[in-house]
Amino acid sequence: MRVAVLDDYFDTVRTLPCFAKLDAHDVTIYNDHVEDLDELARRLDGVEVLVLIRERTKVTGDLLDRLENLRLISQRSVYPHVDVGACTRHGVVLSSNMHADTPCYAAAELTWALILSSMRSLPQQIASMRSGRWQSGVGRSLHHKTLGVYGYGRIGREVARYGRAFDMDVVFWASADGRARAQRGGWRVAASREAFFSESDVVSVHLRLVESTRGVVTSRDLAMMKHDALFVNTSRAGLVESGALVEALRRGRPGGAALDVFEVEPMLDADDPLLAMDNVTCTPHIGYVTLEEWDLQFSDVFDQINAFDAGDPINVINPEALRRE
Repeated sequence: MRVAVLDDYFDTVRTLPCFAKLDAHDVTIYNDHVEDLDELARRLDGVEVLVLIRERTKVTGDLLDRLENLRLISQRSVYPHVDVGACTRHGVVLSSNMHADTPCYAAAELTWALILSSMRSLPQQIASMRSGRWQSGVGRSLHHKTLGVYGYGRIGREVARYGRAFDMDVVFWASADGRARAQRGGWRVAASREAFFSESDVVSVHLRLVESTRGVVTSRDLAMMKHDALFVNTSRAGLVESGALVEALRRGRPGGAALDVFEVEPMLDADDPLLAMDNVTCTPHIGYVTLEEWDLQFSDVFDQINAFDAGDPINVINPEALRRE
């Protein structure tokens, strides 16, 4: 089958051990990002399988209208960037392993890298040395602080486990079902939403972005946080009410933020207020960007392609498309 891989910025996919799974296919890999509809349609003309790397490219109905040969979109994780209804109408199968049973260790590790960098002001200390100066201030320890984890999922549980290694007091908040599962798992659950935000020294959000969770963290929640608390988001920017975080940081509650996700990605606006704030540590959505994590993820993506080619599709999000296809 003719396969196209989009947005492989550093030409990484072909270096993965799992890439051998595509030996039987005609594969083209694109290393740049293109948004122009005409250019995308030209590149993908005749392509039967489209491999997406997270949400780097939107697949719209207008694009699908022009891809007559496309039969399968193979990816991993959530798919807010894909018009599933349009896929179904065009008979294009969307396969996406939702990996509910496999923790993303890379994302959990980056969460902690951001927490430690922010609490110890590492970006500022490094910048101070590079400018010919010595120490730039005094950091803060995590020992015996309260870590609030919002979301009892595979990554949230891993982040909480790391928190225990720092002797932090870990507390969860989640949906009613999530809170019940956290308690059954032996974790402490906050007495209320208000207590969760007001008592945590670090709040880290680990939820999937779906309609029910969009904007789930509100300006009111942020305003309840301590003046020296840290808000961490390595999940999705849409989980926070639009514009609320910038305003909250300007008002001083929370005292800082550590972010790997943004409302507009890629974030290329050097004048964005989040990048101008000295109390915000930003990374360019790299939570899942490690060689080990990519090999794990693309192994699933390529398995989906081979299963489809063999006539036995797996992880199908829109089974109605199979009848149309």
